[in-house]
Amino acid sequence: MSFQAYLDNIETRTGKSPEDFKAMAEQKGYAADGALSAGVKAGDVIQWLKADFGLGHGHAMAIVALLKGKTS
Repeated sequence: MSFQAYLDNIETRTGKSPEDFKAMAEQKGYAADGALSAGVKAGDVIQWLKADFGLGHGHAMAIVALLKGKTS
């Protein structure tokens, strides 16, 4: 599955766009200026995404990659 396919699937499942996840991550203190904040561990973000959105590990990792700046 491509990175974009993961993001599309996440949006279909949650109703949240990649930009929504970036904004929510900033509100939670996991990201700043559209990027993962220094010192934030991927595991913390994954736990949040699994708990709040029911995402599996692979889909949560796609959001982590998005926060790290991956675009394709």
